[in-house]
Amino acid sequence: MTDRLNSVDREEPKLKLARQAELLGISRSRLYYESGVNARDVTIMNLIDKIYTDNPTYGKRTIAAIIRRDHKIQVGKKHVRTLMVKMGITAIYPKKKRDLSRPNKQHKIYPYLLRGLSIVRPNQVWSIDITYIKLERGFCYLVAIIDWHSRYVIAWELSNTLDIDFCLRVQERAYAMATPEIFNSDQGSHFTSPKFTAASIEKKIKISMDGKGRCLDNILIERLWRTVKQQDIYIKHYESVAECRNGLAKFFDGYNHYRPHQSLNYMTPAEVYFGQNKKTAFKKQINIYVNNLNTVLANPTL
Repeated sequence: MTDRLNSVDREEPKLKLARQAELLGISRSRLYYESGVNARDVTIMNLIDKIYTDNPTYGKRTIAAIIRRDHKIQVGKKHVRTLMVKMGITAIYPKKKRDLSRPNKQHKIYPYLLRGLSIVRPNQVWSIDITYIKLERGFCYLVAIIDWHSRYVIAWELSNTLDIDFCLRVQERAYAMATPEIFNSDQGSHFTSPKFTAASIEKKIKISMDGKGRCLDNILIERLWRTVKQQDIYIKHYESVAECRNGLAKFFDGYNHYRPHQSLNYMTPAEVYFGQNKKTAFKKQINIYVNNLNTVLANPTL
């Protein structure tokens, strides 16, 4: 393994790291893990993730203090902030400056369209977001699209890095299934990028973006992240991205099709989402399952 890792040319512009990993038979998670984050930082990032998931209003000072007090790891607020940037998270309280979901100044910022809106039907409003996922050997990122009315998870994807590509893939898969009237996100550079907004513009979908520092603007998907982590990630202890991908496929299948939700009068998200078109519901669900299965099979080294 060491010889193969040493064979990777990180400066080669014509051959991406992902392709080199595939040719050498190396897990991309191992490749990226070896390339930039030491074991101590991974441990701290996992602690940050747990603390933040339980208390998303905690900022870098509070999180650093808790880690020092409860886990006896000496870490400062500046280093916690650096790791939070790498993880793509920020405390969700109003503040004067943008912190981690920082838009590119050259990208257009769209207005928030959901304030005061009655959301009464499937595909009226979708939301997208990214969250950090801890692994036993490293970490990865999860992006998901959720339907606000039904809580149905339309599509999701994992990635070793915060490159925009996995956001584009999940958007493409979601739009192959349906199109919303409004697509909501935060103001992060992934979602303000013309590469990402182009498909919505082409399909004449209204683009909505959270107000700066507003913790309730995308609250449904924040609740989804808490559910995913507390009911799956933190108790399964996945070793690799591949194992995590397979586990999350089972989790989201149960979340969408089996688990009754109190807020939906104890119906499942799938029952609410497909309820208006029951004749095609089963076919669509099978297509979603096959799509997710093909994604897993197409990434055997992840």
